[in-house]
Amino acid sequence: MYLNCHSYHSLRYGTIPLEDLIAQAVELNISAMALTDINTVTGIYEFIKECKKVNIKPLVGIEFRDNNQLKYIGLATQFKGVGEMNRFRTKHNFEQTLLPSKAPNFENVICIYPIDSIPETLAENEYIGITSEQLIKLYDAQLKAKISKMVILQPVTFRTKKEFNLHKILRAIDNNILLSKLTESDYCSTSEVMISEKELLEKFSDYPEIIENTLKVIDSCNVEFEFETPRNKKYYTNSEESDIALLTNLAKQGLKWRYGDYNSQALQRVEKELKVINELKFSGYFLMTWDIIRYSNSCGFLHIGRGSGANSIVSYCLGITDICPIELDLYFERFLNVNRKSPPDFDIDWSWKERDTILEYIFNRYGAEHVAFCGTNVEFKYRSIFREVGKVFGLPKEELDVLAKNPMSLHDGNKIVKLVQEYGMLLEKYPNQRSMHSCGIIISEEPITNFSVLEMPPKGFPIVLFDMHVAEDIGFEKFDILSQRGIGHIDDTVKLIEKNRGIKVNIRDTSISKNEALANSYLSIGKTIGCFYIESPAMRGLLRRLKCNDYITLVAASSIIRPGVAQSGMMKEYIFRHNNPDKFEYFHDVFKEQLGETYGIMVYQEDVIKIALHYGGLPAADGDILRRAMSGKGRSKAALQKVKDHFFECCKAKGHPEKLSTEIYRQIESFAGYSFCKAHSASYAVESYQSLYLKVYYPIEFMVAVINNQGGFYRTEVYIHEAKMSGGNINNPCVNNSNFETTLYGIEIYLGFMHLEGLESRIAQFIVKERETNGNYLSLEDFINRVPIGIESIQTLIFIGAFRFTGQSKNQLLVKARLIMVNFKPEDRSWTLLQQPIKEYTLPVLQRSDYEDAFDEIELLGFPVSCSPFDLLQTKFRGDVLAKDLLKYHKKTVRMLAYLISRKQVPTKMGTMYFGTWIDAEGAFFDTAHFADCLKKYPFQGGGCYLLLGQVEVDFHFPTITITKMAKMPFIADPRYSNSSDREFKTQQNLKEDVSSTQRQPYPQEHEINLPRLKMN
Repeated sequence: MYLNCHSYHSLRYGTIPLEDLIAQAVELNISAMALTDINTVTGIYEFIKECKKVNIKPLVGIEFRDNNQLKYIGLATQFKGVGEMNRFRTKHNFEQTLLPSKAPNFENVICIYPIDSIPETLAENEYIGITSEQLIKLYDAQLKAKISKMVILQPVTFRTKKEFNLHKILRAIDNNILLSKLTESDYCSTSEVMISEKELLEKFSDYPEIIENTLKVIDSCNVEFEFETPRNKKYYTNSEESDIALLTNLAKQGLKWRYGDYNSQALQRVEKELKVINELKFSGYFLMTWDIIRYSNSCGFLHIGRGSGANSIVSYCLGITDICPIELDLYFERFLNVNRKSPPDFDIDWSWKERDTILEYIFNRYGAEHVAFCGTNVEFKYRSIFREVGKVFGLPKEELDVLAKNPMSLHDGNKIVKLVQEYGMLLEKYPNQRSMHSCGIIISEEPITNFSVLEMPPKGFPIVLFDMHVAEDIGFEKFDILSQRGIGHIDDTVKLIEKNRGIKVNIRDTSISKNEALANSYLSIGKTIGCFYIESPAMRGLLRRLKCNDYITLVAASSIIRPGVAQSGMMKEYIFRHNNPDKFEYFHDVFKEQLGETYGIMVYQEDVIKIALHYGGLPAADGDILRRAMSGKGRSKAALQKVKDHFFECCKAKGHPEKLSTEIYRQIESFAGYSFCKAHSASYAVESYQSLYLKVYYPIEFMVAVINNQGGFYRTEVYIHEAKMSGGNINNPCVNNSNFETTLYGIEIYLGFMHLEGLESRIAQFIVKERETNGNYLSLEDFINRVPIGIESIQTLIFIGAFRFTGQSKNQLLVKARLIMVNFKPEDRSWTLLQQPIKEYTLPVLQRSDYEDAFDEIELLGFPVSCSPFDLLQTKFRGDVLAKDLLKYHKKTVRMLAYLISRKQVPTKMGTMYFGTWIDAEGAFFDTAHFADCLKKYPFQGGGCYLLLGQVEVDFHFPTITITKMAKMPFIADPRYSNSSDREFKTQQNLKEDVSSTQRQPYPQEHEINLPRLKMN
C-alpha cells in the first residue's frame, strides 16, 4: 500500500538506510511497497533484490521534484518504464531546465500527482495521491468528483521523532540555512512514517474506491530485472565470430612482435588464453581495450596497463600491458577462468594531462548514449559532519574548526555541541552527495538511460547514479581509465630530452630501463626522489634495507610495502630472510615449491591462493573467495572466515598436522587486507624503473618534468632541490625566459610563474602569450604598456627578480613602477608607446642586503632560491656528522643540523610517533624517528632548520636516528623589516613541511610476528 517511500538515497531528505526501510516493512507485515527516491534510481536494484528475499512485492520509480517542490511520482509498470523516467529526468538534468507541471506521455509508467497540483485532465495511467490528513478536502465537490482517480499516498521519510529532527537538519544543510530559518514548506509532514497496512486501511475505510485504485496500481506494477545478464557492449565488430577472428589475428601479430618468429611456450599460452576468452565471450572486451590503446599510441601518449590484466599474455601481445607473464610466472587463471561470470577488469593509466583526450575518444567512439562514468556516493565524514551540522545550529567558523579538527573527547560539553554530536553521529556513513567515480567507465550494449538517470557534473562527462558495486551487481564491468602524475613525469621527460638535447629515448622499450646496471645501483641506496611509487621515505628505506638491485626484488618490494603485508609482519620477515637466506628453513615443502622466490613469505594475493590450493587442497571456488578477499572487491577477514572450516577439513583429509595447519591459516588470516596481485606489483615496478632510468641518465630533464607535473610525494621545493643537486642552475621567474610552467634551457632552469604566490594564473598566462606573439619585453615600461596588470602584481614580479634583465635594482624598479603607474591609464595601453622615447628617471641609490632576495623568495615561493636555508641561520655550526657517514655511527649518539623535508605521524602502542625526513648541509637526505615521550618535550615547530641529537640505529643497511632532543634554529633577522622588530622573524614561518598521517594499526614488533623459521612437522 506504500507508493512513495524514501530511503537515504533521497539526498539530504530521506533518513532511512535501504536495508532498514525493508526491515521495517517486514516488521509491519507490508506486502508491497514502492521505492521512489527523489530524482534518482540509485537504490532500486538493491531494493528489488532484497524485497524478493523477504516476499515483499517491489515497486520502483522516481519522485520528481524541482527546488523541493513535488511535481509527481512515477512508478514503472515494467522495467521499460524505468528507462522512460530516466531519459525524462536526464534530459532536464543536461538542459538544466525545470520539470513541466504535467508529466510526459509515459507508456510504461503510472504517474501520481499531489492533490494540490492536479492537471486539468488525467490520462488513463495518471492518478491523484491523497494522504489521510487530506481526506477532509473531499468535502469539496470538485475534488470528490475525482475520487475514481485517487490512490492512497502515505509517504515514508523517517521512522522516529529523532529521525524527523535529523530530516530537518538535512533540509537545513541542503538549503544552507540555519535550522531556525526552516519553513514548513522546506521539510516533510510529521506523518510521513510507515504504519501497518491494517492501520493505514482503517484511515481510508470510508473510501473503498481509493483503496481499490491503490491495489490496482500495485497489481499493474510488475518490474522484473535479470541480475545475471551481462550488460556491457557485446561486440567490438558486429558479431562474436568476427570479434574472435580479429582478436586471434591481433594476438598472433603481437606474439611475433613480443617473442620473435617462433616461441613454442608463448604460442601455447596464447592459444590457451584465446580458447578461454572465446568460451567466456570476452573477445569484445579485449578488443575495445585494445582499440583505446591503439588510439592512445596514435596520439603518442604513454600508458601503463596494470592490475590483474598483466597476467594475460594476450594483453601483453596486444600492447595493453608491458609485463611478460612467462618471465614472472604469472598465471592467467588469476585474471580470467572458466568459473568467472563477470568480464575481466583492466586498469590503465595515462598522464593526467592526456586522460581527458582518451575519455573524449571513448565517448565519441562508442556513443554518448552508451558510455558513462560510474557514480559514487560521497558520504558524510567526520569533519564534514561537524562542519555541516554545526553550521545549521549557528556555530561560528572558529568553533566549527575546533569540532572538525579534534576528537569528540576534546569537544566543548555545552548543550549545542552535544546536539551537534548526537545528530552528527547519526549521519555517519549517510550519502551526502553524488559524485563521479575517479576512473570507472561503463560501455553499455543498451542505452545507459535504460538503467539510470544521468547527471552532467562540471567535469563534462555524464555519470550514472549508482556506484561500481551496483554496476557489477546488475551486469556491468567498468573500464578503469586512470591518470597519475608518474606517467606525466615519464612522458614529459622524454619530450624535454628531445627538445633540450636532441635525443630520442624510446622509453616504451622497457628492456633499456628494467634491470639497467646504474639504475639498479641508485635503487639499492634509495636514490629515487621523484620516481613513481618508490620515492616515499618508507619505500626508500625499504629499498635500502633490501639492497634492492634487481627487477624481481623491486616487484616484491612494491607489494610488501602495502598495509596488508606490513601489518601481518611479513614485511619484516621478508627483509630478514632476504638478508639472511641461510638462517631460516621452509617449514613445509609446499612453501619452498610455491613461494621459493619470496623465501616462503606470502607477499602477493596469489601466494595466499597457492598455499590454500596446494597445501590445503581447497577447491577453485573457495580459492576465488580467497582471491576476492585479498582484492578490492572483498577486502575483509569475514570473507576469509567463510572458507576456514572447509580449509581445516581438507588439511585433515590430506594428513597435515593440526598445529601446522593452524599456523598456516593464521598467516593467511593475518594477510587479509590491502595487498597487490603480483602482476600489479610488476606493473608498478616497470613504471618505477622507467622513471629511475630517466632520473639516472637525464636527471635535470626528469626533475623539471616532475616539477611541471606538480610533484609527487613531496612539495615542489624538494624537487627543485633535487634538480639543483643534479647539476641544474635554478633561476627565479623571469618575464623574458619563464613560462607558466618551469622551463629548461640546457642546464638553466627557470621557475614557472605558477609557483608565485599572489600572481593570478590569468596574468601569468597572458605574460607568456604576449611575449610569444610580439617578442621579448624591452623594459619595465614596455612590459606595463603590453600587459594588463596592477601595481601589486608588478611588485610581486619585481620582488622575485622577474625584471633583472633591465640591470636595475629591485628598489629602483619599484620606484619606477610607481612613478609610471601613478598617471598610467589602461586605455592608453597600445603599441604606440613603444615608438616614443622612454623617459629616464633620476633614481636614488638605495642599498640592499644580499639576504633580502632570499627573504623575498621565501615570501613569494615558500623557499629560498638564491641561497640555502642553512645560509640564513644565525649559527655557523653545521653539525658534527653528515648523512653520508651515518652507517659508521651505529648505536652512537650524533648531533646534526638539518632542514626539515617531511614528517609522518604513525600510531604505536606507546602513543603517537613521527618519522622525519631531512637534508643536511650538503643536501643529502636522512631519516629520523621521534617517539611520543620525546615529542612531548621536543615537538616539531613547523618548517625550517633544526638541531638534532639522537642515537643512530642501522637496520639492515638503513640508518635512522632516534631523536632524544631537537630544537628549531632561528634565522637571521629579516633585513627588509629592520625597523619593525615584530616582523623581523616572521618570514621564516612561511617555510613549509610535508606532513602526512596514517590511522593504521601499529606494525608488529619482531618478537610479535612469531613466524616460524624452522621446518614444522
